[in-house]
Amino acid sequence: MDAAESSKLSDGIDAPMWMFWKRRRYIVVVMAFLGFLNQYTMRTNLSVAIVAMTENRTEQFANGTVHSEQYFDWDSKVQGYILSSFFYGYLITQIPGGFVSNWFGPHIAFGIGVGASSVLTLLTPLAAHVGYGWVIAVRVLEGIFQGVTFPCMHAIWSRWAPPSERSRMVLFSFAGVFMGTILGMLLSGVMAKNWNWESVFYFFGAFGCAWYVGWLILVRNSPEDDRFITTKEKEFILLSLGRNEQDSQKVKHPWKGILTSTAVYGLITANFCHNWGFYTLLTQLPRFLKEALHYGVQSSGFIAAVPYFGMSVTLYIAGYLADWFQIKGILTTTQVRRNFNCGAFLVQTVSMIVTAAVFTPAVSIVFITLAVSAGAFAWSGYAVNHLDLSPKSAGLLMGISNSFGTGAGIITPIVVGYLTTGNSPSEWKLVFYIAAGVYAFGLVVYWFWASGELQPWSIEMQEREKKEQEARNACFVYVNKINVEE
Repeated sequence: MDAAESSKLSDGIDAPMWMFWKRRRYIVVVMAFLGFLNQYTMRTNLSVAIVAMTENRTEQFANGTVHSEQYFDWDSKVQGYILSSFFYGYLITQIPGGFVSNWFGPHIAFGIGVGASSVLTLLTPLAAHVGYGWVIAVRVLEGIFQGVTFPCMHAIWSRWAPPSERSRMVLFSFAGVFMGTILGMLLSGVMAKNWNWESVFYFFGAFGCAWYVGWLILVRNSPEDDRFITTKEKEFILLSLGRNEQDSQKVKHPWKGILTSTAVYGLITANFCHNWGFYTLLTQLPRFLKEALHYGVQSSGFIAAVPYFGMSVTLYIAGYLADWFQIKGILTTTQVRRNFNCGAFLVQTVSMIVTAAVFTPAVSIVFITLAVSAGAFAWSGYAVNHLDLSPKSAGLLMGISNSFGTGAGIITPIVVGYLTTGNSPSEWKLVFYIAAGVYAFGLVVYWFWASGELQPWSIEMQEREKKEQEARNACFVYVNKINVEE
């Protein structure tokens, strides 16, 4: 059932949509939002804290002697390896995340991913005092646990998100990524400046542990498993998705179709290219603001949060427009994904070029904010697109494409670390020109390979599963008939 058809169904709940607590599917959305928020506060806090951990602190003694020291004497290359280490672990569990969600249930796997990361965040200060190698080890483990979260969440949406609400539900939950980035940047700068850098990790780690308890209490794998959902809302979701309560949640993935699909390769390319720019800014923006534009630690945290505030706002707009264009029949799903994604990449390409060419504080902040904000429309393209191609394999598809996106997260901090050893304007300009080239490449590939249609290999898989289920049901009826006759 497509978005226009599912929009004609009713969930039987007499309450406006903003009263999210009346609908179980929106409780899942809100808790997913908070889960991603937690993840990204824990992922970004080190980008700000490491500035405070490595800056020169000048102390003047009573006798007039001035002493300068650092908490940790880590040069730009060491910092690059520390900031990229999260993604080594994150890469490992992307594809397995799709299988983990199938074996243990996506809501359990997602919860453990965030909960375990919270505990590791609490251990980060201890690791730093022992040595930067231990920080790298902790961040690798944190990446391993968080690596399952995006594939698991796509598996959850394949069971909870009606097509007419898909873009809004997915993007509202993903807004937690950017709100988490905002809070991580803002609060980390404030806490590092006014308390100490250790408080950054203790605060966010404790908050993540509290969220984990709430997630386990409130969320279930699917509408069928939720004992608090109304019968009408459950029927609405199942009918919209073309499922019934007897459908098996175990998925057999059509590997040949997936690995030979240009639509899948379009997703992979878009994920890599978007994340190249996204992780360049996510891990390096505070350092760029301090070293290249000469802002202080607290100011860097505040200013670095501005682009992600812009994206958190545009994300709601992009999600609403994506669903609206489809429901009204103005654009097909393919056209929505292609136009939104490639339009965003075009804006981001131009913004990176202008940032590098002009290179003044005001222009840099404005165009970096524009580039990051435009990313909301890219997420309305490739990030939701996995569910269009094959709802049942969406978690696996997200794991595959996000593996390549994670590869960008591994490479960019190291590349930037080597390119900016002198922190000169020419070095930072090259960083932005490279990002512009990557965005432009993604624009071209996704434009020609994108598809928003249910793929033939996914249809064949569904038909085969249906026939197998019918055969099992017929066998069951036959055996019962024999038993009755005996």
